[in-house]
Amino acid sequence: MTHTVTLIPGDGIGPAITEEVVRILAAAGAPVEWERYEAGLAAVDQGHDLLPQDTLDSIERNRYCLKGPLTTPVGAGFRSINVALRKHFELYANVRPAETMVPGGRYDDIDIVIVRENTEGLYAGIEHYIGMRQDPRAVAESVMLITRYGSDRICRYAFEYAVEHKRKKVTLVHKANILKYTQGLFLEVGREVAKNYADVIEFEDRIVDATAMQQVLDPYQFDVIVTENMFGDILSDLTAGLVGGLGFAPGVNIGKDVAIYEAVHGSAPDIAGRGIANPSALLLGACLMLDQMGQHETAGRIRTALKTVITDGKVVTSDLGGTASTTAFADAIIEQIQAQA
Repeated sequence: MTHTVTLIPGDGIGPAITEEVVRILAAAGAPVEWERYEAGLAAVDQGHDLLPQDTLDSIERNRYCLKGPLTTPVGAGFRSINVALRKHFELYANVRPAETMVPGGRYDDIDIVIVRENTEGLYAGIEHYIGMRQDPRAVAESVMLITRYGSDRICRYAFEYAVEHKRKKVTLVHKANILKYTQGLFLEVGREVAKNYADVIEFEDRIVDATAMQQVLDPYQFDVIVTENMFGDILSDLTAGLVGGLGFAPGVNIGKDVAIYEAVHGSAPDIAGRGIANPSALLLGACLMLDQMGQHETAGRIRTALKTVITDGKVVTSDLGGTASTTAFADAIIEQIQAQA
């Protein structure tokens, strides 16, 4: 069965790495047809809104989307397009697997999955200024939104994920020792959900700062981590650091009807147009998509080819210690895929 997928090339290095991922999937025989639409600065450059309605319609129609990195300015400017997509499609679960790809690093054989609540917390964007003494922006205030419904939904997703993928343990990460109401509610709900899986999945809860320390000291004690929005954002980047960095960090944003797959790194405008970007994270995101489509064999061949090229080290991009261009790196992966045939 051929699947039609909405393709958003993105900003910065996005178009370059997206094209190589499309080439690699074609070489692997992935049953995918693409509908290309823009979002972010690339859409504005073409005279459209940041998030055009045609793009949203395509995602809703196809249910699968592969998205390149989109630029979000720091501080002033428009809010994140990624957050807007999550809100529009109610993409409540952000799943970030981290698996060792680069041999000989600080840690070997890391295999951790972060399940992050994607719509609530401080990232819900409920914030405002309070004026004082003729200063209209004297105080900035933000609301941490945690609901029983949202907490139950993400915790159940984490446990169901653990069961489906034959994982052994779920760790709920929180800060309920300080944030008694918001984080307390998240913890309370998580403990209740865990009771339904007590016979099949081990459960523990940990405070976020202690978790961050333990991930560095002994990451092998973790399996599936479920947490609220901001903590998940931070811990997932930390976990990516255990396996070589954001260049190997895929992610998927999952809702009831739509899933958007992505590289979690940024658009890297400083190297855009230079042809040196590493497409691995977006390629691994595409593999997550193929897995969801039931194309496990195809996804497996792509992952094997990628690991072979990285381990060999002869044709890799500069972030991996090589001198290869984005295209040459992709060519090497395609060569390995073809060698498997």
